[in-house]
Amino acid sequence: MATMRLDKFLKVSRLIKRRTLAKEVADQGRITINGVQGKASSNVKVGDELQVRFGQKLVTVKIERLQETTRKEDANSLYSIVREERIDEEQAF
Repeated sequence: MATMRLDKFLKVSRLIKRRTLAKEVADQGRITINGVQGKASSNVKVGDELQVRFGQKLVTVKIERLQETTRKEDANSLYSIVREERIDEEQAF
């Protein structure tokens, strides 16, 4: 089964625009993979659920496919949004 580094997937899928930023977000502990804290170097595969915290928003996505590169128009086909929720500071993990 194919895998890809978390930071690369976030960039290719355009969930986060730049790989360096994806690495920072992961290193700050703001991403979980299937409920486990993820690092930039963590491998992800099709079917994994990612939870990413963007400020006051918690976004859960399911990885649908992996690609080395993708066009901007096709980027959102790499994942499906499971849910988006606003979070209060007290709830932040």
